[in-house]
Amino acid sequence: MILRLSRIAWVITRYRLDTLLPLTRLPWWLRGLFMVSPLRMVPLGDRSRGERLRLALESLGPIFVKFGQMLSTRRDLLPKDIADELQRLQDRVPPFPGRQAMALVEEALAMSLEEAFASFEPEPLASASVAQVHAARLHGGEAVVIKIIRPGIERVMRQDMALMYRFASVLARIPEARRLRPVEVVRDYEATLFDELDLTKEAANTSQLKRNFKGSPLLYVPAIHWELTHRRVMVQERIYGVPVADTAALLAQGTDLKKLAERGVEIFFTQVFRDNFFHADMHPGNIFVSFEHPQDPQYIAIDCGIVGSLTREDQDYLARNLLAFFHQDYYEVAALHIESGWVGEQTRANEFAAAIRTVCEPILEKPLKDISFGQVLLGLFQTARRFNMEVQPQLVLLQKTLLNIEGLGRQLYPDLDLWSTAKPYLERWMKERAGASGLWQSLKRQAPELSRQLPELPVLAYQVLSRAEGEHRQRRRQAEAMGVISRQLTQRGKSQRRLRLGLLLLAVALAWQPLGEWAAGQPWPTLAAVALGVLLLAWQ
Repeated sequence: MILRLSRIAWVITRYRLDTLLPLTRLPWWLRGLFMVSPLRMVPLGDRSRGERLRLALESLGPIFVKFGQMLSTRRDLLPKDIADELQRLQDRVPPFPGRQAMALVEEALAMSLEEAFASFEPEPLASASVAQVHAARLHGGEAVVIKIIRPGIERVMRQDMALMYRFASVLARIPEARRLRPVEVVRDYEATLFDELDLTKEAANTSQLKRNFKGSPLLYVPAIHWELTHRRVMVQERIYGVPVADTAALLAQGTDLKKLAERGVEIFFTQVFRDNFFHADMHPGNIFVSFEHPQDPQYIAIDCGIVGSLTREDQDYLARNLLAFFHQDYYEVAALHIESGWVGEQTRANEFAAAIRTVCEPILEKPLKDISFGQVLLGLFQTARRFNMEVQPQLVLLQKTLLNIEGLGRQLYPDLDLWSTAKPYLERWMKERAGASGLWQSLKRQAPELSRQLPELPVLAYQVLSRAEGEHRQRRRQAEAMGVISRQLTQRGKSQRRLRLGLLLLAVALAWQPLGEWAAGQPWPTLAAVALGVLLLAWQ
């Protein structure tokens, strides 16, 4: 731990990451470390702050690289120049030995490689920070790939996460960094990263996505071999296709790039709105194009470790927000944000709408092919943040996926009009959701619960009516009791006034002669004042 901390301090100083924040805001011991380090004398050249941060993360190893990749998706928190630079991070990790991979597979499956596979290639096909992939063949002749979690990676991850938490807690005390919510960002990263260590979760996600697109000409998802899948080993059908980023190879086989780009958009909206289950890591390394039918191209998706979903309410609000954007109805966008709870109820819709208009109008005045759908959504999130919007994690995943899809589509076909592709789909989806078919689907979905509760309705109705009647009787008794108490208090007040008047008359009678003698010698105004005082005293 001490050596690792020293290494991190060296990298921070080497790339002068202390300059990203005012030095005076850092704790005294960090200020002293940076001030005395000879590495401060190393010239930085013309490297930007984003480039220095990227190089530092690459120097610290794969866990920090993946953290930078995740951080690059949080454009709602980061300045644009840093987010753009972090997107360039490449997760290139040296592979671990093939013999070690074979031993890990045998240990996980509790059988020898000869029993499980007809052949196994010790040389990995790919190697990443958390796992690496080997080719193999089953006894039935089917080609498969085996994904294996790196040995000892969990211990390394826990050490690095502990250090990340320490640095995040330091940053959280600095006003300039507090708005980035560093501890929350690290916590989100920790949850995502440790989920990737359980390959059964990725296998389940893959099976779900394959079921959603069964028989679809849009997307093919390879099958999972569950009998050979374990928490640390996953066996999957091997796919063959052209990497989606290899435009030259796609053109060489005659692929219809316009149709391919539009199908990518359709796949995204189908996953989000039809299935409510979307692949949230659709970068070019995870997407291929089938060799078959290049004029009717089909995508192939792998690596479903990160997926996203929305609540039905978020689906509705998101679709209505996007359609309002298509119609440039900014007041509707603002009202929907307030109604959905994404911004506080105290937000004034007209002020929020004016802020959105200021951001979006310059973008929407461009030709449609030049408008970035993802950038519009990003602008909306950044504007909403000024109105104390709590960015929802599922919306961040959605934004990241949309940016990836749009960037990929524009790379394949620069004139891609994502708006005209998305708008008809959303309008059709909203019509189906709100129309007769949507109502019928809702009834079918709720039918099992309704059928379970139907026999209990008479008993429930009787219980509700009995409870209401009992509450009515109780309120009536309380009202009667209050009436009795009120009458008793009124009667007691009258009795007390009569008692005081009687005592006063008795006192007058007993002192009549002396009082008469006194009164005979007084002028009439004095007598009138005394009489008035006696009357007031009697009725108090």
